[in-house]
Amino acid sequence: MYRILCSTLVLLFLFSAPVYSGQEIIISAAASLTDAFTDIKPAFEATHPGTEVIMNFASSGACFRQIEQGAPADIFASANPKWMAKAVQAKLVTPESETVFAHNSLVLAVPAANPVGITTLNDLGSDKVTKIGVGTPKTVPAGKYAQQALESLGLWSTFESKYIFAASVRQVLDYLRRGEIDCGFVYATDAKKGGNAVRTVQEIALEKPVTYPIGVLATSENKVMAMEFIHFLTSEQGQNILTARGFSKK
Repeated sequence: MYRILCSTLVLLFLFSAPVYSGQEIIISAAASLTDAFTDIKPAFEATHPGTEVIMNFASSGACFRQIEQGAPADIFASANPKWMAKAVQAKLVTPESETVFAHNSLVLAVPAANPVGITTLNDLGSDKVTKIGVGTPKTVPAGKYAQQALESLGLWSTFESKYIFAASVRQVLDYLRRGEIDCGFVYATDAKKGGNAVRTVQEIALEKPVTYPIGVLATSENKVMAMEFIHFLTSEQGQNILTARGFSKK
């Protein structure tokens, strides 16, 4: 009788448990999400056995262009609302799926040694400062945020000859780590990722906080699983993983 009962319970579990075998979702995400989403991938897969999450990281603008040109993806996660709005407007992302899941802040960071002695934005006008790392504003949200902040202070054109433009915010971080630039504009999460090699000298005041929206692609063949991923991101477990990487909650 005991064996029959155990067998019955096992069968009930097998038939009632969700079946995700063989499913995969492709996520095209902003470069600044690399570490957080790399942490979230195994946590999500553990709660959805048989599902594989495939990540593609680049600047938000590059991700948008890839999707626009037909690159396979189920989810788009942007580092600012601009590129998500473009994706929705182009009917690449379903509007009802768009969700804000995290916030960040922009900082001015320097290599740990800080050889030119930068302490605030005001120091960037010094002749000693010759290389300022910034993401290309047209495609890199961190660069656009930096441009808007400096323009509001009347400083963007002042430093024009000093900018070293990068393809992503993570490239700016790499320049800082290697000491190839005097300073750079990155997200607080990137500065944290830099560890002992990078030091934050000032948080940059922004009109609106750095906002991360996510949405499901209209062409996705796994919309249900894609929404499952978004729900996981906004769950307590997902938010705790993001917070551990320096993001603030939605």
